Amino acid sequence: MAYSPICQNSHRYDNSFGSLPNYQGTFSRHKCAGCAYELGYFHAINQIPKAKNDSVLATIPYSQAGHVRHKDAFAAYNDGYKFALSLAIAA
Repeated sequence: MAYSPICQNSHRYDNSFGSLPNYQGTFSRHKCAGCAYELGYFHAINQIPKAKNDSVLATIPYSQAGHVRHKDAFAAYNDGYKFALSLAIAA
């Protein structure tokens, strides 16, 4: 099994992640929802097709701190992707 580091970014304590659904599944369990959001945003602004499943989260760090604790990281990825697209449409 590959080692994933622990996220130390301040987004772990961002209140907006508190509204994500809880997740206690398998593969992406304990992945950082903040990092997942940023990855989705990055994919959208760089016109990378949106991932179809949570395997896209394989390389992002883990986090069980703050508001990202037990949250659905793939939902966060999708939210980041959607938000970036909304900015492009508004521009």
